Amino acid sequence: MAKIKVLIVDDSAAVRGLLSEILSSDPLIEVLGAAADPYEAVKHIAKFVPDVILLDVEMPRMDGLTFLEKIMSQHPIPVVMCSSLTTQGSETAMLALEKGAVDIIEKPRMETRRFFEEARIRICDVVKSAALARIKGRATPPTQALTPAPSAFAPPPPKLSPDVILPRPLPRQDEPVTDKVIVVGASTGGTEALRSFLQAMPEDCPSILIVQHMPEHFTKAFAARLNSLCKITVKEAANKDELRRGQALIAPGNRHMLLKRIGGNYLVELHDGPMVSRHRPSVNVLFRSAARYGGKNIIGVIMTGMGDDGALGMLEMKQNGAFNLAQDEASCIVFGMPNEAIKTGSVDRILPLGELASEVLRICK
Repeated sequence: MAKIKVLIVDDSAAVRGLLSEILSSDPLIEVLGAAADPYEAVKHIAKFVPDVILLDVEMPRMDGLTFLEKIMSQHPIPVVMCSSLTTQGSETAMLALEKGAVDIIEKPRMETRRFFEEARIRICDVVKSAALARIKGRATPPTQALTPAPSAFAPPPPKLSPDVILPRPLPRQDEPVTDKVIVVGASTGGTEALRSFLQAMPEDCPSILIVQHMPEHFTKAFAARLNSLCKITVKEAANKDELRRGQALIAPGNRHMLLKRIGGNYLVELHDGPMVSRHRPSVNVLFRSAARYGGKNIIGVIMTGMGDDGALGMLEMKQNGAFNLAQDEASCIVFGMPNEAIKTGSVDRILPLGELASEVLRICK
């Protein structure tokens, strides 16, 4: 299988070097060039057309947003934005997603060995996912699965939620709960898919819990952006938040989110813990907790994204009485996560993105 060809565009020589090291460690990825600014990047693109561009948000001479717009209008190529943790950087990265970028990564930092290895996993996975993305004006992307080579990374993370996250059997609950809860999982392309889904929700809709694969600190800006666009309240989840009608809670980047129940009330718990299904937050962790504590009150939705995060959790939800929906292939940026869930036999209905919200509301009634 041909390697994924990547061009890195960042004004920091240190970041260019670190990203090159990370990507070159994966046998499925080849770094063909590194540019200090968009003008130098154009010279590289004249020599070869990369499969994916890693693009810094803030650069001198021409900023990342301006260059992104030129790429999307003149020669569509999957672009992953590489941003710092500043508030301005997060807000600009959100705008980049609206303008056509397929994903965001946080600039890698050498803080601890664990941090660096987890950053390596996420960055390589994001690049592989971007290479498969459907982009308007771009030739059809490859359809073959991109399987990570375990030897290229740290020891593989657990396949299922570890006991530290779901330690206890389902407790007996004498007080019945009938409120519906919508749980949603998404990855590559999910930011715009979630915007479409949540904008269609009325002010009194059932409570919604969302895991969107996104780096730490960016989820707060993402939630704030959605809150300004939707009728419902959208916020980054805090530990022990109670579920409310007309509200969507988004799992914070780098923390797992679980549905829990105390008496007749639902709430969320946030946990650090190891990566699960190569992610933190993990859709599988949310879905498995929903299966355990929500049962037949749960409506599951799996959206665009690469990999299999959410598939096993959705199966557990189905086995416990949930009704599950999946986004169809035609409307997905990457038809990975929905497809893997469909393969388990746990999906009740497959629908275009534009029909998911209305079907969820119909089921709730």
